[in-house]
Amino acid sequence: MTAGGRGQLALELPSLRQPPLLRQSFGSKGLAPRSGRFANVDLVVDLGQRIGSREWFRGLLTCGALCYGAWALSPGIQPVPGESPAPYTDVQLEAAQAVSIQPLAYGAGTGRRMAATDAVEPLSQSPERPIVDLRATVGRGDGVATILQRAGVGGSEADHVATLLASISTELRPGATVDIRLGRRPEPSVARPLERLAFRARFDLRVEIVRANGLLTLNEIPIRVDETPLRIQGRVGASLYRSARAAGVPARVVEAYIRALNTQVQVPAGIGAGDMFDIIIEHRRAATGEVETGQLLYAGLIRTSGRSLQLMQWANADGQSQWFEASGAGRQTGGGMTQPVPGSVSSSYGLRMHPILGYARMHRGLDFRGGYGTPIVAVADGTVSRAGWAGGYGNQVRLNHAGGLATSYSHMSRIAVSPGTRVRQGQVIGYIGSTGLSTGPHLHFETYRNGVTINPRSVRFVARSALSGSDLAAFRTRLRGLLGTPVGAAQAQSRPASASTRNPA
Repeated sequence: MTAGGRGQLALELPSLRQPPLLRQSFGSKGLAPRSGRFANVDLVVDLGQRIGSREWFRGLLTCGALCYGAWALSPGIQPVPGESPAPYTDVQLEAAQAVSIQPLAYGAGTGRRMAATDAVEPLSQSPERPIVDLRATVGRGDGVATILQRAGVGGSEADHVATLLASISTELRPGATVDIRLGRRPEPSVARPLERLAFRARFDLRVEIVRANGLLTLNEIPIRVDETPLRIQGRVGASLYRSARAAGVPARVVEAYIRALNTQVQVPAGIGAGDMFDIIIEHRRAATGEVETGQLLYAGLIRTSGRSLQLMQWANADGQSQWFEASGAGRQTGGGMTQPVPGSVSSSYGLRMHPILGYARMHRGLDFRGGYGTPIVAVADGTVSRAGWAGGYGNQVRLNHAGGLATSYSHMSRIAVSPGTRVRQGQVIGYIGSTGLSTGPHLHFETYRNGVTINPRSVRFVARSALSGSDLAAFRTRLRGLLGTPVGAAQAQSRPASASTRNPA
């Protein structure tokens, strides 16, 4: 027989068989097998298995009996009598707080003082500091007198200081600081006298009021200021706004620059990524180190293709400020005619039968419907050349516009302008009526080119402001001065004392 056969016979021998493993019940912990009638009874039943069976209910009753037995046999728990300490009296509490450690918010005196003893004698009058130095902050609407009275200065002395400062121009802005020194007072019932007052009255002036020999004297301390403009250039790139802000231009100046360019080109459609922005702004630097940035002075655009722009803000002869090119030409206005009244057209331009005269003749304008007293506005900027009675036209206003154009407004009930007055587009110049040869309230509107009537519907009013004469010469002189500013000039001034300064008046 082979070795494999011998192995098989050996496994089948009864003496080598393992005894079968006994099934252990839940919680039996491998106890020896029981014999007798309780051999198959589990003393500890797993209540998580065979729920609802007879064995499960027996386990539930067993668990309940055990819990009841533990509760019934447990000893009672009674409170343990004790003695609590008596609360502190006020004197004891004060003494304890002086030597205890606790938050200051709860009244701790830790590190401040020791508890009072018999060696401490009360004072009839506490001593005062001979000099009190304060730094006050200017609030919205505050004046010098208000600040001093709030600091403890008497009303009469505060008014005297305000009178001293009335002779100079001050710019007290909210948030500014004022240094105040108060002196010794003769008795606690009176206000402390003012010994010294110092503050920044203007960007170029510091003011000090000092008491000398019992009198307050005013000292003006000029501060040298460098007013060299700040010039910043850079490439437009993907975004004009972000590029200018990254170059250090303030946000409000960038917005003003974009509005200035928008008078000549469309932003951003008319600007290329390779174009260069050229910005000059007001910039002041004091000898004490403070810096102040003002308004936009010059807006330039250096284009890679097309005409570059050089714009500077200037007030024309009418006192209106706008952006002009280096040639002296301003922004173009117009492009369409504003309707003089909101009503519809009742009679068009051309030959018609006159409703009063009874025969056909040329109607040289447009008739607009409208109620009596409806406002009439100018269709474009212009100058009043006539305002009064005009025969069959009744009350009439005539305006002269740029480019040889003129307009007239007839049959008015009332005129709101006078000859020689400049009017803006949309400004009220009169009111609808029925004066002259009229069958009812309406507006008769005519348009002229070089003195000859034309169809108003064929006109587009386009005007461009321009400087001339002495205004143009002054404009170009100022522009040349700005263009001579080097890039980053104001930032390169490391020593303001060597730059141009401005002394207060």
